Amino acid sequence: MRYQKILVTGGAGFIGANFVRYLLKHDQKVEITVLDKLTYAGNLDNIADLSTERLHVVVGDICDAPLVDQLVQTVDVVMNFAAESHNDNSLADPRPFLDTNIIGTYTLLEAVRKYRVFYHHVSTDEVFGDLPIDSTATFQEESRYQPSSPYSATKAGSDHLVRAWIRSFGIQATISNSSNNYGPYQYVEKLIPRTIATVMSDEKPQVFGSGKQVRDWLHVTDHVRGLLAVLERGKSGQTYLFSANCQLSNLAVVQKIMDQLGQDPSNISHVADRPGHDQRYALDASRTMAALDWHPVFTDFDAGLEETIAWYQTHQNWWQKAHSIVEVKYLQEGRR
Repeated sequence: MRYQKILVTGGAGFIGANFVRYLLKHDQKVEITVLDKLTYAGNLDNIADLSTERLHVVVGDICDAPLVDQLVQTVDVVMNFAAESHNDNSLADPRPFLDTNIIGTYTLLEAVRKYRVFYHHVSTDEVFGDLPIDSTATFQEESRYQPSSPYSATKAGSDHLVRAWIRSFGIQATISNSSNNYGPYQYVEKLIPRTIATVMSDEKPQVFGSGKQVRDWLHVTDHVRGLLAVLERGKSGQTYLFSANCQLSNLAVVQKIMDQLGQDPSNISHVADRPGHDQRYALDASRTMAALDWHPVFTDFDAGLEETIAWYQTHQNWWQKAHSIVEVKYLQEGRR
């Protein structure tokens, strides 16, 4: 077993918190330290109900080298979920993305290099850029990086840093690129939770432009199962792609949410498109499935979406405050 003590950076965020919850449930011996800066999208409520006997939470920044050193030398594995991850925010203010995604990754890499700790880097399909909407092409592990936004450019840069540290310094590390995740605990600025929150607040949901942009959807539980498979069976230096091959337009996703919530699917507001908006994402995860003996369980998107909506319906206090903050931000930006 590669891990007994794990440092999970960004462990109070959406995917990180789901990873922490899943691992503590399925491994009764593992000890986890969460390092999270608790920016707007990090929420201790995401993991507050978990036992503190095997979970330790440190509030701090992955750019803080002395703190990172202090924590990394006590663990076997670093799982890096910490990232600024919203395209809109990167267009408004790119600097935090450079700080966290580039300098933060560099800081972690230097620490795992010093203490010979295994490192896994959680990345995104957005580093590959986009594909034509009407094509059937998919991104592969060796696909060229062509990021479109400051967010995806900094994630691409962080992936390159990991590969450079593997080759130049011999660190033990893996990378994974995932398609769009959905599920519980996702902050309400992202498409699915934002639409759910908007409709449940008796407001009209919005889509950028025509809404025809296609995304490849993966339930977060399948993603964290895949990440655990990387820890157990992954080989250093390899890249793994996670996808459920579920490609839908943004408009279709919003319409499905409205239909499941009993609203008229045509009652949607189309707003000005995002600059440089990627058209289509699609990952080919076949090699990862074969290498890790991993397969997505949530292959029925409608069922996964229904479960996700039910979670937000029973956790209204969790999302209502955040939804109000996001609404104010969007009003200030003149989108409504």
